[in-house]
Amino acid sequence: MNHDEFAFFNQQLAAMLREGVPLEGALKQLSAGMRGGALRAEVQRLEEDLARGTPLKDALGRRSLPGFYARMVEAGVRSNDLPGVLTLLADHYHRTNAIWTRLTGLLVYPAIVILVSLGLTTVLSVMFSRFIGQFFNNLGALPPSGAGSLLAVVFMPPILLALAAGAGIAAFCVEKWRARLRWRLPAFREASLAQLASAIALALRQGTPLAEALALAETLEAGTPAHQVLARWRSLVESGQGKPSQWPAQRPFPPLFLWLVQHGGEDLAAGFEKAADLYRARADYRVELALYGALPVSVLLLGMMVLWQLAPLFGSLVRLMNMLGSD
Repeated sequence: MNHDEFAFFNQQLAAMLREGVPLEGALKQLSAGMRGGALRAEVQRLEEDLARGTPLKDALGRRSLPGFYARMVEAGVRSNDLPGVLTLLADHYHRTNAIWTRLTGLLVYPAIVILVSLGLTTVLSVMFSRFIGQFFNNLGALPPSGAGSLLAVVFMPPILLALAAGAGIAAFCVEKWRARLRWRLPAFREASLAQLASAIALALRQGTPLAEALALAETLEAGTPAHQVLARWRSLVESGQGKPSQWPAQRPFPPLFLWLVQHGGEDLAAGFEKAADLYRARADYRVELALYGALPVSVLLLGMMVLWQLAPLFGSLVRLMNMLGSD
């Protein structure tokens, strides 16, 4: 689901509810003006369920909406401040979309470089193996066993690039791998910390108990290295050790994260908000740093691979010139 579109939907819904439009009517009007897609379909089905008298909690449970979103909407209904909660959710998903859009852009450039390099090195390998290699072999510029070694050297760059491209596609498509890499790669790790801290702060601002807020965070990070740590913190809270100062620092949460949360004092929501702001800024900095360094590094790697393929050609030319000179 597009987080930016989802954020805009929640902003509009909150504004209509403040104007006194009933929830069912607001959903119907918004879905009529939305473009076709998964979000529109879910909104239409939600409106139909509510129109049939289905309780909001049950109607949300039937929809393919984020679990965190559904729980926060329920909290907004209980506190009689659904427009306020929807506005906070809109801000949350807008910030999430902004940071993950930048991270996606960071991945696009290396992907383009890998694919272009793969195409270029493959073309060079095929041309060299079919024409130039055979030409030098016929002239005797290569030793009898040199043809196989030459082809192995020539085809090594496209093979390595193909493996790198396959690994990248697998890491992106396999949800379990993607979730784990998100907590290990720089910039992505900071963005994950910021998103998680923002979600917990939002839940706490709505009066959600700390144990329940951590349980919500567990659902967001199911299958990731953060899930077990969050579960441990929740168990400590439920056993009476509710202060973050009593929580152990454990990967993937650095000690700085806990220190920022503890710095909020009794206002845990403020502590998590500070952690979210800091790690969001660190993620932005790492993205900028990576983008500035990606161009020269990628050009250097591409040049090294091309030279790797041309080196056997230059060696064969030298041997040919030596043979002609000796004649």
